[in-house]
Amino acid sequence: MSASKDSIFELIEQIKKKAPEYLDLLTAKTDEEFETAFDAVLDKAVRHLEKNSKNFKKLNEVGLSGALAGSLSIPGLTVTQEAHSNGHVDLIIEADHCIPNRTKLAEAKIYGGPEYHISGMSQLLDRYSTGSEGRGLLISFVRQQDIKSLIANLRKKMDKELPLQQTKPTQNHKLKWSFLSMHTHSSGEELELGHVGCNLFSNKTKK
Repeated sequence: MSASKDSIFELIEQIKKKAPEYLDLLTAKTDEEFETAFDAVLDKAVRHLEKNSKNFKKLNEVGLSGALAGSLSIPGLTVTQEAHSNGHVDLIIEADHCIPNRTKLAEAKIYGGPEYHISGMSQLLDRYSTGSEGRGLLISFVRQQDIKSLIANLRKKMDKELPLQQTKPTQNHKLKWSFLSMHTHSSGEELELGHVGCNLFSNKTKK
């Protein structure tokens, strides 16, 4: 093996050790492979927020979106807050160096019930999305107790009412307290949305 090939091999091995998520994002050949790689990054970011729920008690939606953006920003992903895509979407997530270009739009909401969640979906689907982006994201910062039941009830409502041109029942997501839905977009494309719950319930009982 030549010196140059040795150097490339060593670089790849270093990336595997220090930034495996970046390597998975960079080498994804299909949308499914990319979403799997991104889900690993997203899961780590959401769990970081959950572990610091007491520190984030006073943050509003903008502040929580900023905290999430910081946790998602790794080599290979550029996360821009309050950027413009037919309006000011909470987060634009762009995968650097990917071919084809991969962009995701995300709305982050403090959970306020199914109707408020669906209004966030409407913002993504009817206002911000052009139809060319990848899977959209609805991040729900849940400060109430029993996130499991809240997310389950949201799914039941969506599956009963099929809001915003939802084409079929919701599907399970790899992440905890999360699910997927499919919607017909005005572009004619069928767009997938990931609904991701983040448990920020904090017991306020004083010791």
